[in-house]
Amino acid sequence: MGSRSVHWVNTPVLAEALMRYEENRLSRSMKLWVEQLLELSPQDSHQLLSHDPDY
Repeated sequence: MGSRSVHWVNTPVLAEALMRYEENRLSRSMKLWVEQLLELSPQDSHQLLSHDPDY
């Protein structure tokens, strides 16, 4: 496995990226960044954010 580096990510930026990822509204480069950052498989469908209003 390759070496991993620490990523510092602004929380509002990541939250917006996750919302857009779930809605399939990210550019290809941003989609790849989110998948790499969170180690997601591009074939899987993901619900990354809670959509439960009582949460």
